[in-house]
Amino acid sequence: METIVWINDTKIHALNFKEEVSEESNSKQQKRKISFDFKVTSEEYHDIAVLLYKMHFQIRIPVQKLEFDASISNYSTSITDLYKPGQIADYCLELIEEL
Repeated sequence: METIVWINDTKIHALNFKEEVSEESNSKQQKRKISFDFKVTSEEYHDIAVLLYKMHFQIRIPVQKLEFDASISNYSTSITDLYKPGQIADYCLELIEEL
């Protein structure tokens, strides 16, 4: 099932979307953590790379009525160099809420 996730002003078609709440052991504060996979084409690569290098984001998930600030806690990609036309990489992204 696909979930639409907005990272700043970029619409992401998220697959395998998961949401959980993590508790910081030293502060007892609860933070949202989301993780999902998405596809990136060679044509989208530059814009996605620039977006993710910002590290801090405004997250919106309309279907769940969620909105919060987040930063990257983990991410990976199946291809690190998408400059060859026609390539598609699988990205895995985990974001944690910033309080």
